[in-house]
Amino acid sequence: MTAARVELLLKQLDIAWSLFEHHLTDLDDAACLWEPAPGSWSVRPDETGTWHADWAEPEPSPAPPTTIGWLTWHIGFWWTTTHGHLFANGAPPRDQITWPGTAESTITWLRGLNDTWRASLLPLTDADLDAKDRTATLPWGPDFTLVDIAGWVTVELTKNVAEIGQLRHLHQARTAR
Repeated sequence: MTAARVELLLKQLDIAWSLFEHHLTDLDDAACLWEPAPGSWSVRPDETGTWHADWAEPEPSPAPPTTIGWLTWHIGFWWTTTHGHLFANGAPPRDQITWPGTAESTITWLRGLNDTWRASLLPLTDADLDAKDRTATLPWGPDFTLVDIAGWVTVELTKNVAEIGQLRHLHQARTAR
């Protein structure tokens, strides 16, 4: 039997994901790579054809505008990293988490991450959710319980999905002119 708190986490995730699916409908490469302003962070292929995200450390303040491609990479980056630390043996370095190269392959990648995340949450008990042992190696999570991080994943997804939706609307309005 699934713990009531896990069910709540999954319901919240499903709401955020359904909004994401709405914005993924007919998403294409042009929309992913459209830069809303000069200096936007995006994803770009290197000489081998591997797509890397623009990044700077420390991150500038304010951070530059981003493309849909960059935002989808960002979702994949933090989800891969978070899942790797909580349910595997760590995660690859940021620069090894690359954008798949097309809208279609990115959608497949992110759907797979969502499925994997859901499957990993499903068997958790309340004791698992309240523990900090799995979060100890997360760069942003050693002081948080697993339920805190699981809730953050949904909030972060919701924020990124809203940004993608806004960029889709702006891109559609610009191309409709």
